[in-house]
Amino acid sequence: MDVADPGKCFTMQVIDANGSFNAKGLDRFVRDTQLTECGVSYVVISIMGPQSSGKSTLLNRLFQTDFREMDADEGRQQTTKGIWIAKGAGIQPCMLVMDMEATNGRELGQDDTTTFEKQSALFALAISDLVIINMWWREIGQEQASNKPLLKTIFQAMARLVTPRKTTLLLVLRDKTQLQSPLEKLESILRQDIQKIWDSVSKSGAREGTPLSDFFGVQVVALSSLEANEEQFNEEVADLRQRFCHSIEPGGIAGDRQGVVPASSFSINANNIWQLVKENKDLNLPKLTVMVSKMRCEEIAHEKFSSFPQNEDWRRLEEAVRSGPVPGIGRKLASIIKACLSEYETEAIHFDEGARISERKQLEEKLLHFTEPAFLSALGYIRSRSLDEFKKAFDMALNKGKGFSSAAHTCTQDYMALFDEACADAIAEQSSNRDTSKAREEFCRDMDAHVASFQAQKLSELIKEHKVNLSIALTGPVENLLEKADDDTWPSIRSLLQCKTESAISALSVQLSGFEIDEQVRQDMLAKLQDHAKGVVEALARERAESISTLMIERFSRLFLYDGNSNPRTLARNNNIEALVEDACLASKKLLMTLSVVRLDEETDETKMIQSRILIGPSQQELICEKFKQEAREVVERTVAEQGSVNNRNRERLQAVRGQVKAFVKRVTQDAVEHIIAKILAKDFMEGLNKLEEAFNDSN
Repeated sequence: MDVADPGKCFTMQVIDANGSFNAKGLDRFVRDTQLTECGVSYVVISIMGPQSSGKSTLLNRLFQTDFREMDADEGRQQTTKGIWIAKGAGIQPCMLVMDMEATNGRELGQDDTTTFEKQSALFALAISDLVIINMWWREIGQEQASNKPLLKTIFQAMARLVTPRKTTLLLVLRDKTQLQSPLEKLESILRQDIQKIWDSVSKSGAREGTPLSDFFGVQVVALSSLEANEEQFNEEVADLRQRFCHSIEPGGIAGDRQGVVPASSFSINANNIWQLVKENKDLNLPKLTVMVSKMRCEEIAHEKFSSFPQNEDWRRLEEAVRSGPVPGIGRKLASIIKACLSEYETEAIHFDEGARISERKQLEEKLLHFTEPAFLSALGYIRSRSLDEFKKAFDMALNKGKGFSSAAHTCTQDYMALFDEACADAIAEQSSNRDTSKAREEFCRDMDAHVASFQAQKLSELIKEHKVNLSIALTGPVENLLEKADDDTWPSIRSLLQCKTESAISALSVQLSGFEIDEQVRQDMLAKLQDHAKGVVEALARERAESISTLMIERFSRLFLYDGNSNPRTLARNNNIEALVEDACLASKKLLMTLSVVRLDEETDETKMIQSRILIGPSQQELICEKFKQEAREVVERTVAEQGSVNNRNRERLQAVRGQVKAFVKRVTQDAVEHIIAKILAKDFMEGLNKLEEAFNDSN
C-alpha cells in the first residue's frame, strides 16, 4: 500500500451550498488519507464563527491546511460555502479539520441562515471531538455580540441529541490588544455569558438543571491580530498547535472525548448523521454508533469471509484433506480460523462491543460451515482407518486364541474410544459443539457389521467342519451295518447315530459358547447338525436301496455258492439244494426289508410306519421280488449244470492218471532202493486217486 503524503491535506467539500452530502468524495478522502489505519487515533475538529472572522486562515496556520481564504481586495464576503474537510499536516494524532460556512453571512437570507446554522451546528456537535468558536475580542460582554446567537444555536443543537457526547469548545478570541481588558477578566465575563445562554436554552425534563460541564468542556485562548502583529500571531498559533499534539491522551485538549467512531466508519457515520440532520430528526448518537458499528462490522466480516477461500494455509489444508488423512487437522483448522477472526478483531476492535461480538460470532459460524466438508472428509478418513485397524486387531485377538465374543467386545470398546479420541482431535476449538454422533453411529455399525459377517463366516465354517466330521464318522459304520442287513441293523444304526450326533452337538455347543448368539439361533444350529446326521444315514440307505436288485442277487449267489468259510460249495448227492436256496432267499429278502424303510425312529407299530422314510414301496417290492426269483432260479440251474459237467470231466481225467501211474511203475528199472521208493510213491498216489474217485461217485 502506498503511504499517504504527510504534507498533503487532501482538501475536499463534504457538504455543498445546497446541503448535498458528497459521499463518494468523502470515501475517496478516507482512502487517500489512509484514515482507516488510524483506528480511533484521530481527532475531528470543526470551526464555527462569523463571516470574515479568519476561520479558514486560522485553520491553515494551525493545521497547515489549504482552505480557501478571504481576499481582502474583494471585500468582506462569504469565502467558505457549505462544509469542507482537510487532513492536518505534520501533526499527530491524525487531525480531520472541518471548515464550516459562516453563521451570519450576508449572501444568505435570514431564514436560510437560521436553518443552515442549526443544521451545521448540530452536524458539527455530532461528529466533532472539538469545536473551535472563532470570536472577536472586542465583542466580549456586549449584548449584541455576534457570538451569542452562535452559542445559543450550538446549545440548542446539543438539546437535539438524544444522548449527547461531551464536546470540547475552544473559544478563540481574535485580535486581542494589550490596551484592552486582561484575558482573565474577559474569560470570566465570557463564561458568565455562556452560562446565561445555557440556562436560557429549553431542555427536556430529564436534562433540566444539568450543568454545562456535563456536556461541554470550555477552554479559552486569545490570539493577536494577524494584520497588526503577524509575527506575534504566528507565535501564538504555534503554541496553540502544540496543544493539539497528543490531544487525545488523558489531559489533552480532547482527552475527555466520548463515543469515538473508528476511522474506517467515519464516512458512513458522517453521511448518516447529515441525513438525519436534514430530515430534522433528533440524533441518538449511541444508537447511531451501534448502527454504524453493525454496518462496518458486517462489511469487515464479509470481507474476511470472502477472502478466506484464497487463504494459502486453508488452500494447502483443503488440498491435503482431498488427498488423504491429515494428522492434527483440528489444530490446523483452528489456527486458520483463529487467524481470520483475529484479523477481524483487529479491524473491528474500536466498534461497539455488542455489534462487534455479534458479527464475530456470525463470521465464526460461516467459517465453520464453509470448512465443514473438510471436517467431514477427515471424519471419513478416521472412520475408514479406524475400521481397518479394528479388523486387524480383531483378527489378531482371534488368532491368539481369544474367544470370539470376548475379542469382539474388547476390540469394539477399545476402537470406539480411539475413534472418539481421533474425532475430538479433528474438531477445531471454535467448533467444540460439532456433532460427531452420526459418524460415531456409522463407525459402530461398521464394526458390528464386520463382527456379524465374521461371525457368520466362522459359524458357517464350524457347521461345515462338524458336518464333514459327522459324515466321516457315520459313513463307514453305517455302510457296514446296512451291508449286514439283519434285525439289529436299524437299532445299531440308531445307537450309532445318537452317539455320534451327541458327540458332535456337544463339541459344537462348546464352540458356540464363545459367540454372541441368542439361544434360539443356537438351538436351530444344533438341530440342523442333528438333521444333517440323519440325512447322512438316509442318503446311505437310499443309495443302497437304489441298487437293491443287484445287492439281493449278489447276496443270494454268495450264500448259495459259498459255505460259511467262504469256500466254494460242492453240490454233492447228500446236499439239500432246496434248503440252501431257501436260506439264501430269506437272507436276500431280509436285505430288501432292511433297505425298504429308513427306521431312525424306535416305533415299530405298523400304524406309525408312515412317520418313517419309505425308500421302496410295496408295489416296487413286488417287482423286485419277481425279478429276484427269476435271477435266483437261473443261478441255481446254472450252478447245478456246471458242477455235473465238471464231475464227468474229472472222472475221465482220473482214469487217465491211473493208467499213467501204472506205466510209471513198470518203467522203474533202477536199483532196489529206487524201486522201493517208487513203489511207495505210486501206492500213495493211487490211494489218493481212489479217494478222489469215491468223492465223485458220492456227488453223483
